[in-house]
Amino acid sequence: MTDAANGAPPQVPPIEVQPGQGGIRILAQYVRDLSFESPHAPESLRGGAAQPQIDLGVELNVRGRDDGLYEVEVKLTARAAREADTVFHIELAYAGLFEVVGVSQADLEPVLMIECPRYLFPFVRRLIADLSGEGGFPPFMLEPIDFAGIYAARRAQGEGQVAGNA
Repeated sequence: MTDAANGAPPQVPPIEVQPGQGGIRILAQYVRDLSFESPHAPESLRGGAAQPQIDLGVELNVRGRDDGLYEVEVKLTARAAREADTVFHIELAYAGLFEVVGVSQADLEPVLMIECPRYLFPFVRRLIADLSGEGGFPPFMLEPIDFAGIYAARRAQGEGQVAGNA
């Protein structure tokens, strides 16, 4: 998404944490769901084949809990294909349990949808690389994900209100 006036990405307002009142604490991280498929192995593992085309999908979900904590989940799908054949397909739902204190109500949604996934991303990246490597392929190293851009696009589509609906 870009700002039509100047072609720049939409701006996400700065997040304000009140001084001396905390911030974000990760209480737990875990794999909720994990799947790796390589339907054409071992033929798909042979050298000399063309590089596969990789389609990547990212979904973010936030759920407020009765105990005041937030569960933030990053769902990622990666499908590698050569022509019409799937080389490998990975589905991962990786989540964290977060305590967020000292953040204004207005800034809570961006914290949950941008900052919390940023904390989870290195672990998601490592799992995807390990899975593809253990599947017999070169490790698939995810490029950094622009969670602020995903959040801004979601807001522009009117799908905000994540924290309020939690």
